[in-house]
Amino acid sequence: MPFTTIKGLRTFYEVHGRGETIVLLHNGFSCVKMWRDIYPGLVRAGYQVVMYDRRGYGLSEEGPDFPDFYVSDGFREASVQAMAALMKHLGLDRFHIVGQCEGGVVGLDYAIRYPDQVRTLTTASTLCFLTTTLEEFNRAKFPDSFQGLTPRIQGKYFDWHGPERAEAFFNLCSRYGGEYGRGVFDLRGDLPQVTRPVLVMYPDRGHFFEVEQGVAFYRGLPRGELAVFPRCGHNIHEHYPEDYARQVLSFLSRHEGSEA
Repeated sequence: MPFTTIKGLRTFYEVHGRGETIVLLHNGFSCVKMWRDIYPGLVRAGYQVVMYDRRGYGLSEEGPDFPDFYVSDGFREASVQAMAALMKHLGLDRFHIVGQCEGGVVGLDYAIRYPDQVRTLTTASTLCFLTTTLEEFNRAKFPDSFQGLTPRIQGKYFDWHGPERAEAFFNLCSRYGGEYGRGVFDLRGDLPQVTRPVLVMYPDRGHFFEVEQGVAFYRGLPRGELAVFPRCGHNIHEHYPEDYARQVLSFLSRHEGSEA
C-alpha cells in the first residue's frame, strides 16, 4: 500500500486511472473507503483519481498529540498544507477537487490558498455556517456514546479506523474540532474569495444540515452552481452513488478547458 511521510507522519493514499486528476477528500468521520462506490465511475470516464487519508483518519498516522491537534486552531491550515505536500510528492500541479462534508472545507481552503492549482471544486453536504458553537450543535445531533450508535454505523467505524480505534475516534469527532472547529463556524466570509467554478451538492433532508445551508453556500460564490438531491440524506454518496458521480462529471464537462 502506498504511503508517504508528511511532517514525520505516514500518510496513506491511492491513485487510480489516467487523465486529468480529481482529488477526493473524505468527510470528517471516515477515510478513503467512503469513495468505494464513487471513484470507479470517475476512472471509467477517463480521469485519474487521487484519494488519501488525512492525518489520524483511516490508515494515516495520527501522532501522539492528535487529540489536542484535532481541536486546535491550526487544524484547518495544517490540512491544507498536508494536501499541498502530497500534491507535490505526486507531481500534481493542476487538478479538480471533490470534498464530502468536512472534506469540502479542506477543498475550499485549498482553492483560496492555491487557486492556480485548482481547476474546479465540488463540495457535497458541506456546512456553510452555524449560529451556535459546534459543541452545542453536535450535542443535539449525536448520541452520547459509541454504544448509542446503531450496529450498522458502529460497523462503519470499525471498517474505517479499526476495532481498536473506532470508539475513541467517534468520541473525539462527535464533540467538536476538525475542519468545523470548536466555536461558531462560518464560511460566508471566505466564499467570495473562491475564483474557480464550484459545484455545491446538497441533500434535501439531511440529518445534520438543512438544505438552506447549501443555498447559502451557493449564493456566496462568485462562480457557483447548485445541485439538490431529492429524498436524500446527508451521505449523498451512499444514497445515490451513480448520480453523485454523474453530477460531478457533468460539472467538469461544462468547464472543460476553462482556465479563466
